[in-house]
Amino acid sequence: MTSWTEFTAAAPHISEVFVRRHAATGNLCMLSTLRSDGFPRISPLEPRIFEGQLWLVGMQGTTKFLDLQRDPRFCLHTATTDTQVGDGDAKLFGVVRDVRDEALQQRWADALYEESGFDLRGEKFDPFYAAEITGASSVEVIDDHLDITIWKPGEPERVVRKH
Repeated sequence: MTSWTEFTAAAPHISEVFVRRHAATGNLCMLSTLRSDGFPRISPLEPRIFEGQLWLVGMQGTTKFLDLQRDPRFCLHTATTDTQVGDGDAKLFGVVRDVRDEALQQRWADALYEESGFDLRGEKFDPFYAAEITGASSVEVIDDHLDITIWKPGEPERVVRKH
């Protein structure tokens, strides 16, 4: 499993596209989970990068977090509104692990407040999911073709060009 810091070192291009698109949408991404009946679910989420890890944290008791509790696999896609994908987009695949570290959770809440003014300081988070990345890809339109960059742990990024 790969932390955010390890991912950015192993897949610098895809991580750059992800960070750029994540910031451009006000941190909004689309999270794909598996429902209890096995069908996919797509939900909005604002993941945060903090202390070298990608965190999938949100309102407790929502179905997306119940899905992840039952099956920790996910896909996270930068929110794309441009049908021409002019600024690219990125997808991360992985699994979550629940981190029960109250001091870390409070540092995260303090940083969230400092960055956004959204105040969750003093809250207890259950769950508090760290994303372990198991694969990733990005798509960019370059001149007259599409570059698809793919990464898997233990391998370098590779580009597939589509004309």
